[in-house]
Amino acid sequence: MSHADPFTLDLFDTAAAPLPLLEQLHAWQTQGVLRQLDVAWMQFVRTHQSQASDALLLAATLLAHLEGRGHSCLPLADLLAQPASVLGWESSAQAQLEAQLAGHRLPQWLEALRTSPLVRVAGRDADLGQPMVLAGADSPQPLLYLRRYWHHERLVAQHIQARCAHTDPVDEAKAAAWLERLFPDNPSADARPDCDWQRLACALALRGRLTLITGGPGTGKTYTAARLLALLWATSAQPHDLRVALAAPTGKAAARLKQSIDRALLQLHPLVAPELDLPALVERTGAARTLHSLLGSQPGTRQWRHQRNHPLEVDVLIVDEASMVHLEMMAALLEALPPTARLIVLGDKDQLASVEAGAVLGDLCRSAEDGHYTPDSVAYAQRVAGQSIPAALQDAQGSALAQRTIMLRHSHRFGGPIGQLARAVNAGDAAGAQRVLASCTDGSLYDGSGTNLKHIWSLAIHGRGQTASYRDYAQTLGKRPPAGDEAAHRAWVESVLLAFERFRLLCAVREGDWGVAGLNNAIEKALRAEGLLPAGGEWYVGRPVMVTRNDAALGVFNGDIGIALPSVRGDALRVYFLDGAELRSVGVARLAHVETAFAMTVHKSQGSEFAHTALVLPARSGGVLGRELVYTGITRAREHFSLLTQHSALLAEAVANPTRRSSGLLRFLQAEFSVEA
Repeated sequence: MSHADPFTLDLFDTAAAPLPLLEQLHAWQTQGVLRQLDVAWMQFVRTHQSQASDALLLAATLLAHLEGRGHSCLPLADLLAQPASVLGWESSAQAQLEAQLAGHRLPQWLEALRTSPLVRVAGRDADLGQPMVLAGADSPQPLLYLRRYWHHERLVAQHIQARCAHTDPVDEAKAAAWLERLFPDNPSADARPDCDWQRLACALALRGRLTLITGGPGTGKTYTAARLLALLWATSAQPHDLRVALAAPTGKAAARLKQSIDRALLQLHPLVAPELDLPALVERTGAARTLHSLLGSQPGTRQWRHQRNHPLEVDVLIVDEASMVHLEMMAALLEALPPTARLIVLGDKDQLASVEAGAVLGDLCRSAEDGHYTPDSVAYAQRVAGQSIPAALQDAQGSALAQRTIMLRHSHRFGGPIGQLARAVNAGDAAGAQRVLASCTDGSLYDGSGTNLKHIWSLAIHGRGQTASYRDYAQTLGKRPPAGDEAAHRAWVESVLLAFERFRLLCAVREGDWGVAGLNNAIEKALRAEGLLPAGGEWYVGRPVMVTRNDAALGVFNGDIGIALPSVRGDALRVYFLDGAELRSVGVARLAHVETAFAMTVHKSQGSEFAHTALVLPARSGGVLGRELVYTGITRAREHFSLLTQHSALLAEAVANPTRRSSGLLRFLQAEFSVEA
């Protein structure tokens, strides 16, 4: 911003009288506070309702704006009472918004919405295709939706209620006997501070068609899911007929799910043979798939091949990394799943929610830590799993959803300083997080507060001490074998991909020198300056890329990471992807939607782990810095974590700022909103 520009100064002059609304909205767009799409939506409303009040126009604009930030609705009462808690804009824009809201009251806004032909009042109006829906109009906390998000939340709630209402019969003696065999090495309940949650999760899952298993890194979510699969096969009358599918939001997360499940099942085989032939059952399960692939995405449309009238052919579906599953995807998945199929959902409720609107796992697991298990569940847990649920987690009024939800509470591998830092951040303990960073003596943590860009580039290329860095992958690039040797070429390609996956630079924002775009460009130049990358144009040997758009025809999906390398004959440049043991490639000319991937957003890193993770926090974050972002970044690190910030106070500010997405899903589930159309 130029200090010599009086017009720009006027836009930020919070002491000046409020601008007329339309001028203010366009000013916010110019400042980058609002998207062009937000203002375009307001213009749509104004075009179709020429006498629209300022209240309606502002509500419509902010509704579109919040949708772009991942909220499924606009909480009207909260906005008017505490606009900063809903929007969290930077101080100048926030002051301008509060000036616009001065004098506005909730009844005035509700009247503007109730009388608009563009707004359907849920429970009062027929569905005539109105583009917005007002839910809870007579409640203290009314919510304004874009039509499709109201539809998606209603569908998700409808399916969740139906699945929670059904209880499958269980042969308790048989289940108890198999649980003893499947968990032989776990300490007894008496030797633990509370019960064996993994074992309990398997027992509770036998009773229902929905199971939510949440927990932090190392708590054993996929370990538990593997034993649950074995338990389902063991208790099924015809285990070889049980159709099992594995899925995750991204290709990398799907590959990791398959690897983890297969490894756990094969290790389990000696405990269950000869009654169960787990290797044969593993083979029948097939590869894990992305949710887009599972549902059958149809390019150019929002429709799926599998839906209510053409359901998935599956009896058990396990979905991993569910925090990344957005509202629309969850609605599509539940619509496509046969009512009799079991859905097992795995994820960390405390991670960042999906990029798109909704925070379904976070909403569904909101009370997971407190249990709320009914006396029936408590008695069943004792009979079948031999586990005593702690009294503090019992609740005679516990909801049906709570009986389907299990939080795994003991981390088996994510300890040490990295684990301590993650737990402090997750608890909102900024002082504790700073103490962990300051007291770490084993080199696993590095506090780069007050750093500069050159230091970030240096750390990315050289690491710190013995930590992983991009030098590892760059040096592996130079070990290319002679053209024509297929086995040697494959081994080299895999070694390059694995070396690149050992380190990653994660960013809070996309734009600017401290964002994905700026750091990708800078690191690319720095690697070339040191002779570690060849000169070239857009495509060059060693270019790491991330796919930014699904392309089912090519078999690549949003978030997939690959590296451009010569083909085995050396006559063409191809992008190679490694999913578990599967190596695949696509010619660079066919990949139209990719971006360089030395740096990536924390959002895009979900479902991945790196030996060394460096998290970059800029001073100007556009309101995205929050507790969940920092926690997610930390938990991507296996061995080393580096925090790189412009100012030392940024960590404390982020930890003190939990992200809450506006949603009405729980109000649907609690029957405050009707799930009927």
